[in-house]
Amino acid sequence: MNSQFNKGLLLTSLGSFWWGFIGVIYFEYVAFIGHIELVVHRCLWTAIMLIFTTFFLNKWKIFFNEIKDKKKLFALFISGFLIFINWSIWIYAVASERIIDASFGYFIMPIISVLLGYIFFKEKLNNKRIFSILLVLISIIIMILFNLKSLPWVGLIVALSWAFYNLVRKKIIIDTDIGLLIESLFIFPFALIVFYLIFKNGLNDFNFQNPGLSFFLLLAGPMTVIPLFLYVRGVEIIGLGPTGMIFYITPTLQFILGYFYYGEEFSLVKFGSFIIIWIAVIIYLKDLYENN
Repeated sequence: MNSQFNKGLLLTSLGSFWWGFIGVIYFEYVAFIGHIELVVHRCLWTAIMLIFTTFFLNKWKIFFNEIKDKKKLFALFISGFLIFINWSIWIYAVASERIIDASFGYFIMPIISVLLGYIFFKEKLNNKRIFSILLVLISIIIMILFNLKSLPWVGLIVALSWAFYNLVRKKIIIDTDIGLLIESLFIFPFALIVFYLIFKNGLNDFNFQNPGLSFFLLLAGPMTVIPLFLYVRGVEIIGLGPTGMIFYITPTLQFILGYFYYGEEFSLVKFGSFIIIWIAVIIYLKDLYENN
């Protein structure tokens, strides 16, 4: 393996570990303020941090050149909307003790990406990948039929939003940080309006009377930007196949934390569905290893 490939592996591994462990610990710690305000802070401080890094790296010329491309701008608007949905549902999952449900979404996401690659890019599907997709569909059907009171909508939205986000970003040629900046700037005005309404109604936890908590909420920016930058940069270097394998660090750690550390409920139906998912994942990873 060359040094660039090793660099891509390292970046993706760090990003996946951050999402699966550090991110869960952080967002669960501050989730008591409510998922709406927490989503707002994540959007606001992510955009502000990226503005600062663009100044620091002197990339405004690149930024203004990129926003002249209307097709690219529209694509980044779509990807920005998708990442906002993903952030929102993920924070909701953490705040409502549904980390295991979110991990379900991240387990099935790469396999859904395979299906999307076939649909949108005519990427070839062999028998093993088709079987993996069928197993994922079976696991979802089992959850729906035998657990109607708790449909796996959290996991499905997490999986679909992230899979479609990767699909859109795969077609956009742009510096990783500039792409993230443009996406976050599309979200920023809406987050600012919601924050104003929260503040106006006296529902905000972010204030100068509690500098410790306010500082922790500021960290929502780097907690979002750093792993996202690491992962997207890794995808750009080594592609979706190898990064898809490494990404399983994230849901594995989320599941371990959700079940063993936070003591979330794990019913027999979920257990059976996860067994099917893990079989699909093993088949999928084995196929990726044999064909990359």
